Amino acid sequence: MTQAQYFKNLTTPAGKVDVVLDTDAYNEIDDQFAIAYMLRSEERINVKGICAAPFFNEKSTSPADGMERSYQEIFKILELSGLASLSDRVFRGSEHYLENEQTPVLSDSARFMAELAKQYSPEHPLYIVAIGAITNVASALLLNPDMKENTVIVWLGGNALHMNDTQEFNMFQDIAAARVVFGCGAPVVQLPCRGVVDRFVTSRYELEHWLSGKNELCDYLLKIAVRDGERYTSYPAWTRVIWDVTAVAWLLNDDHRFLSDCLVHSPIPEYDHHYASDCSRHLIDYVYHVNRDALFTDLFEKLAK
Repeated sequence: MTQAQYFKNLTTPAGKVDVVLDTDAYNEIDDQFAIAYMLRSEERINVKGICAAPFFNEKSTSPADGMERSYQEIFKILELSGLASLSDRVFRGSEHYLENEQTPVLSDSARFMAELAKQYSPEHPLYIVAIGAITNVASALLLNPDMKENTVIVWLGGNALHMNDTQEFNMFQDIAAARVVFGCGAPVVQLPCRGVVDRFVTSRYELEHWLSGKNELCDYLLKIAVRDGERYTSYPAWTRVIWDVTAVAWLLNDDHRFLSDCLVHSPIPEYDHHYASDCSRHLIDYVYHVNRDALFTDLFEKLAK
């Protein structure tokens, strides 16, 4: 890939593009919003696949269980969106995290992305949007190292660089995978969680105003958002971050209407939960600000249509 093409691929694409979404859909309610937002943005996004990512917390008994629950949740969002016809584009992902930085975790998702990327080129890349632990994507890169030439990887993972803290859920689960992705040389877009995307918050009353009674999908998203909001806090005036929508929004970010970004040297997530830096490393696109009002307006309008 030429340097000029590399930098072009670090900017929001013009026109419609092919996209694979890698998601731990059952982990938090923001994944469901992100999937729905992607499906409702058909004027710009052609969905080539949706891959289930592993996760392990109080909502799962193991990374494999988290992946399977996410796999099933994807079908629910497709059905509620009236797009059950896309069910054959859903793939199970990794059942555990990378054991080292050289050995892929074999899964349908990793094989799918590794093979699909062969159909693309630097001039016509495949966009991979990852909103969970990035195990599947790292495994695909290890299976097909040339994939870095033909893809753009958009990842919501890690915290803001100035915080120097990699103990964010998506990154912390699989530091080895994060190191593979940030070190492979592919065009990478990072959307940090705390310190940047945590600005993208909404409330129960805003959700009810924009979503209640609009359609089955909206009613489901409202229900799970309120359920989780009330579970995590005892304050009646709660707000909830809908993190993952911002990763999809990067593909729609004409004239920086939703996100502000800049180029930075690819960070190095260390195993001691901090970032290291090296100014000789390649550049990636780094999102540092979210235009909360503009993005929620677009999201709510698309979900309710």
